[in-house]
Amino acid sequence: MSPHRWQKSSYCQEGDACVHISVSPDSVHITDRPDPPQVILTTSHTAFRALLSYARSATTAA
Repeated sequence: MSPHRWQKSSYCQEGDACVHISVSPDSVHITDRPDPPQVILTTSHTAFRALLSYARSATTAA
């Protein structure tokens, strides 16, 4: 059993093209499929916030 509590992105549409995140006190884990759980990226909270900020600014500029 995975120690992660995965949350699906609110921007996810139907199908398998989704991003799931799991937050721990020290890091953020990102995967494209929580079942079976397979973390593909682990990063700091600061870096994850920067990624979200960049993604938001890129979508509003388009």
